[in-house]
Amino acid sequence: MWRLSRALCVHAAKTSKLPGPWSRPAAFMSTLLINQPQYAWLKELGLREENEGVYNGSWGGRGEVITTYCPANNEPIARVRQASVADYEETVKKAKEAWKIWADIPAPKRGEIVRQIGDALREKIQVLGSLDVGHVTGIGEGLQEKVSQGKVPNGTKRRKTCCILFLFSGPGHALIEQWNPVGLVGIITAFNFPVAVYGWNNAIAMICGNVCLWKGAPTTSLISVAVTKIIAKVLEDNKLPGAICSLTCGGADIGTAMAKDERVNLLSFTGSTQVGKQVALMVQERFGKCWLSNEDFNSLRYGAFEDADLSLVVPSALFAAVGTAGQRCTTARRLFVHESIHDEVVNRLKKAYAQIRVGNPWDSNVLYGPLHTKQSVSMFLGAVEEAKKEGGTVVYGGKVMDRPGNYVEPTIVIGLAHDASIAHTETFAPILYVFKFKNEEEVFAWNNEVKQGLSSSIFTKDLGRIFRWLGPKGSDCGIVNVNIPTSGAEIGGAFGGEKHTGGGRESGSDAWKHYMRRSTCTINYSKDLPLAQGIKFQ
Repeated sequence: MWRLSRALCVHAAKTSKLPGPWSRPAAFMSTLLINQPQYAWLKELGLREENEGVYNGSWGGRGEVITTYCPANNEPIARVRQASVADYEETVKKAKEAWKIWADIPAPKRGEIVRQIGDALREKIQVLGSLDVGHVTGIGEGLQEKVSQGKVPNGTKRRKTCCILFLFSGPGHALIEQWNPVGLVGIITAFNFPVAVYGWNNAIAMICGNVCLWKGAPTTSLISVAVTKIIAKVLEDNKLPGAICSLTCGGADIGTAMAKDERVNLLSFTGSTQVGKQVALMVQERFGKCWLSNEDFNSLRYGAFEDADLSLVVPSALFAAVGTAGQRCTTARRLFVHESIHDEVVNRLKKAYAQIRVGNPWDSNVLYGPLHTKQSVSMFLGAVEEAKKEGGTVVYGGKVMDRPGNYVEPTIVIGLAHDASIAHTETFAPILYVFKFKNEEEVFAWNNEVKQGLSSSIFTKDLGRIFRWLGPKGSDCGIVNVNIPTSGAEIGGAFGGEKHTGGGRESGSDAWKHYMRRSTCTINYSKDLPLAQGIKFQ
């Protein structure tokens, strides 16, 4: 059964900037969801009514306090004190000191620590999945990927993380290619898959010998705190510095500090294209190293040809368009259908959409939950209206649901021009634009005409077309699928896109290289000293 909802711990509001001890009326505290019996599982994760959002071996935080809200009912869950710039400065110093210890530990031992972290997360996977995705009895998608990711580098730790290539450049000489950890890896994650993206980076970075500093989206502070508490316990049990996996919950001020800080040797950013551009400029200004995974504005696409198996097309399009309520970075936004089957596909989609079970995301029978925030609902409505203005017709959905929380109807729009501006604009909402196309050349061109390039897929039985799609004149995306949805990428494959999506890759066969610095070392073990250009000294 699909788990398409993302419900708890994803909406936050600033409440205050309190200089001293926290003070709230008892009546307010009693209204927090964490104090209600049905949410008692939150306390299994070490969460409280008021949580500290900074970890560097000890917990603290002197920044503003935010209240997190549940988008399924817009009720307050708990509060988190964010990091101040002073907290950030202290945390970076402790992380750099922790690196001196961590880098000296052999890679197999580092891999063992990562394995223990994976096991510890697995023990809490149901409650963590509920916090990350919003389903008590299901496994949270993002958390499952974090746990699984812990296995990937463990299988390759001996082969890759201490890689040295021996080449011989001449008599009495050896040429060595040495790989060493970069040092401190900063990880900035978005709201929709905070644990998955953190896991992709953290697990491999740690085995490579780096320490990590995590800044999640402010709206996902609770899951950041919960996961870090579990990791901190593993480090403590192994008598290792907690600052190896540091945390600074915070907003733009902390993100800016990370981007500008020369002590952050590598910065991984996942978020909007607009912010990604700013981050890239700040890192480049200090000649730093970063890679971007810009999630906003991906305008992902499907192509269903006349020979496509519709029993694959329809459920795949539905899953990719409304999975996680349309808030995945790999959500399908554009569906190109051959003109000979367009109407049939649209009718089948409408029937399939009508069967989507919407409701409380903790109900095991529910397949579709709320949007992230009230602002997300406003963006959804704005996109629907803009689509109508540009000539589109809403054939399914298009409205806000009459129920508590941030629920909107999954929506299908037809009749737009392929180059309509709204179709090239991401809204992080469950809106699918369906277009007619005539031939392969036309749809390949339409696929590539946008500025974004994360994920794409075609549905066809034509072997020649499949390889043209995969080839140099086919899709220009980082993920190029055939007869499978745009979402649900394998964690072992390189994940990332092209063009405005950022060009960065996480995971994949050579992911370890991102977290290492490379040195070429020539060693003369002879008694001679041959110099370049045949120069000799008498």
